[in-house]
Amino acid sequence: MKKLSKMMALLALLIVVTSCSSVRVSSDYDRKANFETLKTFAFFKTGIDKAEISDLDKRRILRAIEAEMLAKGFTKSENPDILVSIFTKSNQRVDVYNNSWGFGGWGWGGFGPWGGFGPRWGWGFNQPAVSTNVEGILFIDLVHTSKKELIWQGKGTGYLTDNVEKKEERIKEFVSKIMAQYPPQIAAVK
Repeated sequence: MKKLSKMMALLALLIVVTSCSSVRVSSDYDRKANFETLKTFAFFKTGIDKAEISDLDKRRILRAIEAEMLAKGFTKSENPDILVSIFTKSNQRVDVYNNSWGFGGWGWGGFGPWGGFGPRWGWGFNQPAVSTNVEGILFIDLVHTSKKELIWQGKGTGYLTDNVEKKEERIKEFVSKIMAQYPPQIAAVK
């Protein structure tokens, strides 16, 4: 019984840790765009100014994007092939966990000597647990300068942190995973 409770606690911790650290990404692109000819970039200030986040976070995001673009062989230019823009959204996610199965069951709860993980017997001990998290969405847009058209958009969704020390790393993780989708893997047309 003790072994089972330790395994359940470890599994719960593993689920919490992995669900908070992952960034889910996707991308979309113009199938007619020739991505091989694009070599230079600049930031689209007008679009970036509209992003509803702090200037500190904007700078963190732009530094991370610039590092990724340079690593991909792009050059920053006054006369760029593409303009990079960003926008963000956030959603507050509320999760309610009912860790009770009628009278008694396993779960977190209690106070004083009754706290911790383990069997809960009786009606008053198995209250639902509620957690709230802020889930952020970062969009990175690449706009073809001469055509003035969006040719690629990457999107990353994941949980945010207010911890200043972890924020920079989290932003780098978002940008890195989004930009891994660029350039698109275009299948050869048969």
